[in-house]
Amino acid sequence: MAEKTRFAGVFAKLQPHRFWIQTAFLAVWLAPVGTRFQGFCAPVFHCYGCPLATFGCPIGMLAHFTAPFITIGLLVLFGAFVGSLFCGWACPFGWLQDLAAKIPTPKFELPRWTGHFRFVVLGVFVLAIPFFLGVEHPLSICMVCPAGYLEAGLPNVASQALAGQAIAWPNALKLAVTVVFLVSILFVRRPWCRVLCPLGVIVASFNRVSGFFLRFDRSKCTTCGRCNSLCKYNIDPEKSPNDLRCIRCLECTRCKLGALTPQTILHGRGKPAAETVPSVRQPTPNA
Repeated sequence: MAEKTRFAGVFAKLQPHRFWIQTAFLAVWLAPVGTRFQGFCAPVFHCYGCPLATFGCPIGMLAHFTAPFITIGLLVLFGAFVGSLFCGWACPFGWLQDLAAKIPTPKFELPRWTGHFRFVVLGVFVLAIPFFLGVEHPLSICMVCPAGYLEAGLPNVASQALAGQAIAWPNALKLAVTVVFLVSILFVRRPWCRVLCPLGVIVASFNRVSGFFLRFDRSKCTTCGRCNSLCKYNIDPEKSPNDLRCIRCLECTRCKLGALTPQTILHGRGKPAAETVPSVRQPTPNA
């Protein structure tokens, strides 16, 4: 039990500083010294066309069928180990959305069913269209991706303008998607991650079976609802602590009761207490 407490205690100390940890990870994904390993993908949504990109984009590599077995293997490996933990703690595109969420604008909640659109993006725009119609098709993921424009297209436009060259503007659809994205992040927390991110749905599919997971201990819960109020993504951590829509920001673990704690398979997964059906106590016969 002491080991579990130490492990959970580490994340309890780190969690209030999550945004700064995300910021520190920018030094990993953006390499100003020019060190590039784009033959390998990182477990984050990040355009490899960015002038400072260190690693390849896993979604771009899937769409272009670049080393597909290596890419799929790495994604399975990352997902099996930590699920969507990188989404909440290391993704640069998630960092941008979290930064925008700090702007004091009205925030609106999205229906839970909108998360299913991520499967559509993955199946149609990442896999089907590039495979059957070609990666240069106007609806291929790389042709409409807002990360591609913000991290690669926008720097190219700026460099062309500074050099006095003719500006090669992106297609109208990609520009429109980017504008909608930039507006939406002011009023919805992480709209791309929750509704459209194809990478997020891949790694989050392992949340219930990954080596890193959240455990809910019903015996410590007082049903105060604090974990629900701490969660900013319309998830009920008490009922589904390892939900497919969870980015594992671990905000819900800030409940002081300790009912929700991060653990690993080294602690023994077992059956979550949240899913355990309590036994019915038989009445004691009268003497």
